[in-house]
Amino acid sequence: MRIGVPSETKTLEGRVALVPAACADLIRHGHEVYLQSGAGEKSGFADERYTRVGVKMVPDAAALYESAEMIVKVKEPIAGDLDLLEKRHLLFCYLHLAAEPDLTRRLLELGLTGVAFESVQESDGSLPLLTPMSVVAGRLATQVGTTLLHQPQGGKGKLLGGMAATERGKVVVLGAGVAGGNAAVLAAEGGSNVVVFDKRPDRLAQARSWGSNVTALYAYESSVAEEVATADLVVGAVLIPSARAPRVVTHDMVKSMEKGSVLVDISIDQGGCFETSKPTTWKDPTYVVDGVTHFCVTNMPGAVPQTSSQAISAAILPYVLRLAQETWREDRILASGINVAGGELVHPALQSMRP
Repeated sequence: MRIGVPSETKTLEGRVALVPAACADLIRHGHEVYLQSGAGEKSGFADERYTRVGVKMVPDAAALYESAEMIVKVKEPIAGDLDLLEKRHLLFCYLHLAAEPDLTRRLLELGLTGVAFESVQESDGSLPLLTPMSVVAGRLATQVGTTLLHQPQGGKGKLLGGMAATERGKVVVLGAGVAGGNAAVLAAEGGSNVVVFDKRPDRLAQARSWGSNVTALYAYESSVAEEVATADLVVGAVLIPSARAPRVVTHDMVKSMEKGSVLVDISIDQGGCFETSKPTTWKDPTYVVDGVTHFCVTNMPGAVPQTSSQAISAAILPYVLRLAQETWREDRILASGINVAGGELVHPALQSMRP
């Protein structure tokens, strides 16, 4: 199969879907790999490293999309990409269609087959292609939140972990899955008092093992409101696979927070779990509502493209190899990731978006 890896077009997105070593494996399996010139540079992978392993370099996006049958990229296609996609293409990337009705309509009009990283689900319920970027986003949430609490950044001027003779900062994490767990562990290791909310007993039990400064609570609305009101940093990491994220933090809860506090919404890719959330970019990442700084960047891992590209490439390569087989639709795991095909919405979580 002819597999194409285009440059990412989202604002300040530096990732590349396949690193040179992954491309080399695809070529050894008999596939042709095309790369848009410069696609790997922001991740630290120069064109020469690709050509050395047999990748065919093309000068621009138009040539890339023309050459390839399967398009493997990181983020969802935007305006320029959509102009180049065709019905014949098999698109494999993050799509997050539950929060993107306009993109959904365009893909349905094109009639192509779109398999979403975030929808590929193994038989044990795990989401193997979402997990690596959830790890990165979770850790970044705490790092970014810590910085936004600094007074020059508009924060309350609090050192999140505290020190001798000072109070510790308080971090509330909504969701004890991969992203929330990584945010909570990093905050706890830094010395913060951490409160983690979830509704799954197994996750609450696991959260209690993350440190003596971690409290794990069932996500009753009243309990969430009480803890958010006194938080310095709130991290939203609520996930319903492939569906729009529920709004867990209301505007009234935001109003109850101390000015200079920070909200980081990892769930923004799926619409956001704060009522006051709206998508932002790394170019203009924050805004303030009722004195509370909101960080809602839709491609958080794009800020560390070298690490993120290595992680996502390793995760998706086995699935790219399977997708490149003529019989891939018979693969139940890959079939679980189909969001759109032939002008139809396929994934059950998206049925409510049907025109």
